[in-house]
Amino acid sequence: MFIDTHTHLYQPAFDKDRKDMMQRATDAGVSQFYLPGIDAEVIDSMLKMEQEYPGKCKAMIGLHPCSVNESMEEELLVVKHWLSQRKFPAIGEIGLDFYWDKTFVAQQQHAFDIQMNWALEFNLPIVIHTRNAMDETIAAVTPFAQKGLRGIFHCFSGNGGQAQKIVELGFSLGIGGVVTYKNSGLAESLAGIGLQHIVLETDAPYLTPVPHRGKRNESSYLPIIAAKLAEIYKTSLDQIAAQTTANAASIFAY
Repeated sequence: MFIDTHTHLYQPAFDKDRKDMMQRATDAGVSQFYLPGIDAEVIDSMLKMEQEYPGKCKAMIGLHPCSVNESMEEELLVVKHWLSQRKFPAIGEIGLDFYWDKTFVAQQQHAFDIQMNWALEFNLPIVIHTRNAMDETIAAVTPFAQKGLRGIFHCFSGNGGQAQKIVELGFSLGIGGVVTYKNSGLAESLAGIGLQHIVLETDAPYLTPVPHRGKRNESSYLPIIAAKLAEIYKTSLDQIAAQTTANAASIFAY
């Protein structure tokens, strides 16, 4: 059995065939689906999926760095409200993204710090989004990790040195479809990183693995990612499934 630790199955890309897509994923052995928050706009859709697939779909809560703008304070109030209302498996996805726009870099850092403090307060792991900001993100996380914060660097695409720093902080690496791309360099980055530090994800509908690249991603493709990791780690698909599932179960609150 597999756990998809990061998948946006609530998005409109799945509106026309969500039921069939979920059945394909179940048939592929995916037993749980963790849904990352983005901003207030997606919360209702995430919670609806939780209700429709109890015990399978589990919504996180958090403000994505690309959603940080002039309304940051209002968005963070929504996150804090929900944290006080019910249990979540993690705060995420949160972090730093300097790829598209650097207008709100300072606000991104502030929102990230606030949400990491909340994670410590509520004793929750975090799920981190970082793009064009890996070193800055590691630096931001370090003082919180020293206080016991744990979680996942989602869609890890850094180098071997960065991978080593992350696992030394007690964080796990989320590995998705990028690992199947010819020039991703992830196999080299994972050299020396034990399988106990790896969790699986699809980030569906994005980052579709080969041979489906160019099409919509979905959770049923998770075994393709696992198979590539089995090749990299020179082990069996069953071992990848067992270890990554155990890793994910140890991270999330439920």
